[in-house]
This record gives sequence, structure tokens and C-alpha cells, in this order.
Amino acid sequence: MDVKTINHLLAEGNIDRDDMWPRIVEMESKAHQFRFEFGLDELPTEPGLIIIRGPRQYGKSTWLDMNLRWSAEEFGKGSSYYLNGDEIGTADELAEEMRHLDAAYSEDARVKRLFIDEITAVPNWEKAVKRVIDQGLLKNVLIVTTGSKASDLRHGSEKLPGRKGKLPKNEYIFLPISYREFKLNAQDIHGDKSWIAYLMTGGSPVGCNDICQFERLPEYFIQIVRDWILGEVVSSGRNRLALTQLLHVIMNYGGSSVGFAKLAREAGLANNTVASGYIEQLSDLLSVMPSWPIETNKKTVLMRKPCKFHFINLAVAVAFHPSSLRQVHEFEGLAPEIQGAFMEWLVAQEVWRRSVLEGQSNPEAISFWTSKEHEIDFVTPDKKFIEVKRGGANPLEFSWFSKVFPHDRLTVICSTPFTSKQVTGMTMEEFLLSALSTLVYHE
Repeated sequence: MDVKTINHLLAEGNIDRDDMWPRIVEMESKAHQFRFEFGLDELPTEPGLIIIRGPRQYGKSTWLDMNLRWSAEEFGKGSSYYLNGDEIGTADELAEEMRHLDAAYSEDARVKRLFIDEITAVPNWEKAVKRVIDQGLLKNVLIVTTGSKASDLRHGSEKLPGRKGKLPKNEYIFLPISYREFKLNAQDIHGDKSWIAYLMTGGSPVGCNDICQFERLPEYFIQIVRDWILGEVVSSGRNRLALTQLLHVIMNYGGSSVGFAKLAREAGLANNTVASGYIEQLSDLLSVMPSWPIETNKKTVLMRKPCKFHFINLAVAVAFHPSSLRQVHEFEGLAPEIQGAFMEWLVAQEVWRRSVLEGQSNPEAISFWTSKEHEIDFVTPDKKFIEVKRGGANPLEFSWFSKVFPHDRLTVICSTPFTSKQVTGMTMEEFLLSALSTLVYHE
């Protein structure tokens, strides 16, 4: 159904039609249902601007449709309208569509909302929003936008000072499904290997459903992820082959640190500046993040040192990895060092996800610590220490930790749980389940 027809039906309050909500119907038809959690549990009733960024195939458009329908149901006809950035060519067209809808809201609507999906598909979208707001239009409307071009949303938001309303928070990152939410559906199918199945999906509800229902990742999901990443890179003027080679170098290094110059050389790139540009774009796409070493005493980041590169979207890692993972048993057949790298990336994704939910000012600031004798894989944005070991571990291996960091605690993710004064060992599943949640669960 086209946007004009949808808005006509919304104006009439005629919303009990399945053809208006194909994404919701598709979601409800799936064998497994997953709830979203990214810090925005309920839309505010005040006017303003909300910007939601996140990767494709993580449910942003479905979430937007659900909230559009709920808004129309709760606040009546003419209270909520919809635009699709994929169907709008220019900022002028977007501004014109917004002006047209400004006059369509019912005077009786207590709360008014405009939902714009994939707004970053419109070049210079922020100019349209700025122009409309500066003209005094939509001043009593909550504008809710989503987009997959994270850099465009972030940079566009920076160009809208004073035009986002008085909401306590304007910007959100759409997060992977939590492991606890996934396990509710996966436990009877994958048992104690559920965390491996979750790793392979990256927390995408599409991947989560299929690996539960069919016990494998679908090829179309892999292709969508690849096309999204490659399309964004090529559209920015960068090279498709260069990106693929760079990703393979990152995968080969796994949890080891490497400098940008060496990264560029091994990926066949011109220099470290070029490599840095690719990494920055992958970071903006919420896919790969550099992890820098920290100084021992002040715990400040040492950005001139070689760094690690972690996937914080495991779906991207799986989509580009040469092992072509599709089923859990294929992960179990990987070499131990490759399994270990995937496990580190899963922890990186989870640390980043938790930092976003907790409202950390810089959730991407994931670091590590190293000395001549020892290394800790992760220092989180709130300065927690995490070590990842594919096999077993015991507290004696980390007796040195209390001498170097007498006031800190260390979590060791391993196959042999233990507890000591400053060090706690837990399995990967225990670690994933230890995340706090705003969702309600009945044990």
C-alpha cells in the first residue's frame, strides 16, 4: 500500500486493515516472536524530534509500524501520519510532504505524531526538517525518524541545534535482541548451544527466528547484510574489493592488536589514512569498532598504539567470514583460534549493547589493557575488566591481577566457572544472561 493511501486511512481512522501493516503481519506470522529493547520503552507525548539509528534487518521499520498503529489507536483519527524516506528523492520533496501533513492533523487530537522511516535515504534530510520547523510547522508534533545510515543521522542531528524540542533524550541506537529474549525461544531447540546460535545471528530478529525455526541462517539474510554494507561503502566512493580484503585482514587478526599502517599494507590499501576511512565508515554503520589500549594508572586511552578491531554486529562478521557459517555444528567445527575470535566479538557486541542501554556517553569506547607479561581483553566504558578464554580457567592464573589493579574486579568468561576475591569465572551463557533488562520476565 502506498504512503498516500496509508495517510488517507489514518486521517479517517480506518486502520483495522492487514494491508496497512505488512511488516507487523509478517512478524506475527513468524514461529518465534522477539521483543525490542533499546532504551525507548514508550514514546513521549510531548512534541520534539526523536532520531533512531541502527543496522538493517534489526526491526526498526517493524517497530515504527507498531508504534504508528498504537498511536493511531490511542489518539484517534488524524493524530498520526507516515512518510517513507525510500520513496522521497530530495530534501525539497521531504519538506513539501511534511508541510502537506502539517495541515492534515485533527484539531481534536491530544497527541500528534509523524513517523518517518529510513529518513537517511533522503540526501540532506536535516535541511528539510530544519526548514519546516523554522517555518513554525509541526511545532506541536512529535517527529519520530529511523535510519540505517548511522553517520547521516548523527551528522544530521548535529545540524539541528535547538530544533529537537525539550525531550530528555532525542537520539537512540536500535540494538540487537538480548540473549535472554533469544533464549526463551531457542532453549528447546539449541539447549546449551543457544549462545552459539545467538552469536551467529548477531541478535537480528530475522536471523533469530530462522535459526530457531529452521536451525540455520537463511541465505537471503546473509545477502541482505552483505548488500547493505557493500552498498553503503560503494555509495561513499570507496572500493568494494578493498573493503572485503580489509574485513578479511581484521578477521585474520581476531583478538590481536594491529596498527593502521600494517592493516592498510596487508589489505592492499594505499596508506593508513585510507584504512582509517574504511574503519570510520564501518564504525558509523555500527559494525566494527577499534579497541585501544589503556594506560594502567589513569586508565586513559593510548590512541597512538596498535589497536584491536572488534565486530559489534556479529551478523556482519558471519556474512563476510570465509567459513560461511550457517548452522551451529559448523561453528563447533571451526579451529579453536577462530572460535575464540568469534567469542571475543560476541563479548564486544554485548559490552557495547549494555553500554548503550545504560546511557554511557561514549558506548563505543571499548578498550583493552596489556603489559609485557599479561593482557586483559576488555576494559568497558565504565572501567570493568573482562577476559575471554575459549577453554577452562582458574583463579591462580590471575593472581597477578590484584597487584596491578587492587581496587578492581575481573570477569573471566570461560568453560569452568569459579569465584575468588577479585576474579569471577563464568560461562559465556552466564555472562550474556547477566545483563540487566527493562523487559519483564516470569521465571
